[in-house]
Amino acid sequence: MNAFRYQAVAANGTPAQGVIEAEDRKAALRVLQQRGIYPSLLEPQGGGAAAVVRPAAGNPAATVPAAAPARRFGTGIKRKEITALTREMAALLGAAIPIPQALEGLAEGEENPVLRTVVGQLSESVRKGASFSAALEEHPRLFGKLYSSMVRVGEEAGVLPKVMNDLAQLLEHEDEMRSEVVSAVAYPAFVLGFGILTVTILMTVVLPKLFGMLQDMLTVLPLPTRVLLAVSGGLQSYWPYLLILLVAAGFGLRAYLITAEGARRADQVKLRIPLMGAMFRAAALSRFARTLGTLVKSGVSLLPALKIVENTIGNQIIAGMIAQVAEETRGGDSLAAPLRKLGIFPKTVIQMIAVGEETGRLDEMLLKVADIEERHMRARTKTMISLLAPIMILVVGALVGFMVIALLLPIFQMSRAVH
Repeated sequence: MNAFRYQAVAANGTPAQGVIEAEDRKAALRVLQQRGIYPSLLEPQGGGAAAVVRPAAGNPAATVPAAAPARRFGTGIKRKEITALTREMAALLGAAIPIPQALEGLAEGEENPVLRTVVGQLSESVRKGASFSAALEEHPRLFGKLYSSMVRVGEEAGVLPKVMNDLAQLLEHEDEMRSEVVSAVAYPAFVLGFGILTVTILMTVVLPKLFGMLQDMLTVLPLPTRVLLAVSGGLQSYWPYLLILLVAAGFGLRAYLITAEGARRADQVKLRIPLMGAMFRAAALSRFARTLGTLVKSGVSLLPALKIVENTIGNQIIAGMIAQVAEETRGGDSLAAPLRKLGIFPKTVIQMIAVGEETGRLDEMLLKVADIEERHMRARTKTMISLLAPIMILVVGALVGFMVIALLLPIFQMSRAVH
């Protein structure tokens, strides 16, 4: 084990220094990152050559990871990794560490090789004279319009650490909401998948053998048994063609949904689905209010903020409504007036937004509106899941029950014939 002396910044922004034992420098960096400590200087304690996180000015490649083979960025990088990167960057900038040095420190400790390369390229772009927001715009799949726009506002206003902190909170909140929805849907999805698998195995493997024996014993089978026998025989004989048909239909649907018309129709259908439509609506409105509130809080003026939200809302129908709001706001109207005309928010929410505009606290009110809509979404999600799981179990139970009845009827018929 080797001893390394470090000077660093903790996650809460306070300076830190000390000595750490590790096998090598890379292992020491990894341990410090796991502890929430971001070193700006790391050198062997025995007086060896200093291993500074910041590279020499003339040789930026000394610590910036070499570019990986050509690869489409966005593949192999999770949303949560971008969120964690944003939070760490906010902590480093809050400690007054320069952007290139902060990026290089993050690149050194990044375990994902694809993201490590991206962060290294961001650092290299900034060192060559590009702004941080311009460097982010070179990777639009990872850092969207919302991300780069907020960073640009932070740069122009001189409050980039604060804006990065707001952005990290926004991304963390979205990740939390997404995790809640996925967790809620996991159980019904498992029940449905297990039910489909069970029914498929029974129909294609088990029942054909039993029905073969029953046909040898009885000349005329009951109607439910004949129906099930026909379905089972069809699946057994034509399953390759059915599989090809399902795959082709899946690809065709996916290709249609990629088109502008298909995406718009899908968003329209989402809002009209019973129970789930209200949940999708509440989620979109919550994202609208929280994103707009975060942008306004970061110093973005209302009209550009509405344009950014329009492109990041995730639903084309509601995005079209926001575009109408932006057009009316361009003419000098307040935000509350066009929202009231569209009728997408409840009256109490519109009143809160109007009060926020009158008192100069629009950002606070929008964030409160987001909290209200999120509570509505959580309530509707719980209602949907509480209904969906029993419905799934009921459907699977009905299918299995029908197969059991179809199987038992011939047995009862033979029993009566014997007596």
